[in-house]
Amino acid sequence: MSSPITTHVLDTANGHPGRGITVILQRRDADGDWEELTRGVTDDDGRISDWLPAGEAVPPGVYRAIFDVEGYFDQTEDQRFYSEIPIVFHLNHPDEHYHVPLLLSPYGYTTYRGS
Repeated sequence: MSSPITTHVLDTANGHPGRGITVILQRRDADGDWEELTRGVTDDDGRISDWLPAGEAVPPGVYRAIFDVEGYFDQTEDQRFYSEIPIVFHLNHPDEHYHVPLLLSPYGYTTYRGS
């Protein structure tokens, strides 16, 4: 079993996993401020599957994953447009797994709710 919230970065321009990308996971509190829950670095497969302890209850709410892609593009020596990519999403069903993938290229990105 993995963290209730996971991510995976794929570099679609170069055809390989997005390795070594720091990603911060935050939750919006009742006042509308962002609280950092954890941060991690994508592994050799471009994944973070241990952000939060497996089986931990995650309350419903609005969450944000911030992908620091500036350092990644520095490593790959690719041109880039984005420094960081924030993905804001609603977690409505705490009993479900939430996977937030990022398909990345120097001038664009795509995300979706994965499985």
